[in-house]
Amino acid sequence: MGRLRAARPGLGILGVLVIAGWAVVAAVGPALAPYPARQVDVIRRLKPPSSDHYFGTDALGRDVLSRVLVGSRVSLPSGFAVVLVAAAFGTLYGGLAAFGNARVEEVLMRVTDLFLSFPPLILAMAIAAALGIGVRNTIVAMVVVWWPKYARLARSLVLVQRSQEYVEAARGLGLGRARTLLRHIVPNAAGPLVVLLTLDVGNAMITFAGLSFLGLGVVPPTPEWGAMVSDGQVLIEQWWVSTFPGLAIFSVVVGFNF
Repeated sequence: MGRLRAARPGLGILGVLVIAGWAVVAAVGPALAPYPARQVDVIRRLKPPSSDHYFGTDALGRDVLSRVLVGSRVSLPSGFAVVLVAAAFGTLYGGLAAFGNARVEEVLMRVTDLFLSFPPLILAMAIAAALGIGVRNTIVAMVVVWWPKYARLARSLVLVQRSQEYVEAARGLGLGRARTLLRHIVPNAAGPLVVLLTLDVGNAMITFAGLSFLGLGVVPPTPEWGAMVSDGQVLIEQWWVSTFPGLAIFSVVVGFNF
């Protein structure tokens, strides 16, 4: 146990370095890419990793390394966008449920339970299919699925905080419910929400990649890690087509969970 405790700070630093590295790649991806990510060269299709193409080429002769680097500009921001929007809406929703009267709380939480009763990925697939493919539509579909757990957690945290003395003092000063909630309760309850948000980015990225894998994410030929894994699923001998984008997803998810 002592060794595990001693290793945790090191793993945490490693996770931060991994995420920071990918953030830099996402910011300057096209500048780092050795070839244009959408450049087709059928003469060099399905070439294995070499000094010319470090990660090989795909079925259309596109450089896999370039597509992994440029694809980070879609995969990373999409995961962050889903979690941030879902957390903001879910926190406000759960806070209003906990700080309102009993009838309002009952109605709001029953709506939350309704969303939670559906398998998340299946519901996201249905919404994404209805909206049509595209990054924006996929993010919207995921936010619809993602916010209820933040609402549940926020409600629990606000219920604990609203019995504290500082809330009674705020009420005594004449502050309204909304102002007390936003200025005092939410900041004091933010710790667990931030922890969940940080750990949840990796989960959101996996789900986004899964939807892209199923053809419900990005519009081809936009490079995105899940779509790239899908491109290589039938290329058993050409392992590099799906392996390298899969490793990119793996590294980011592990980085967020260290």
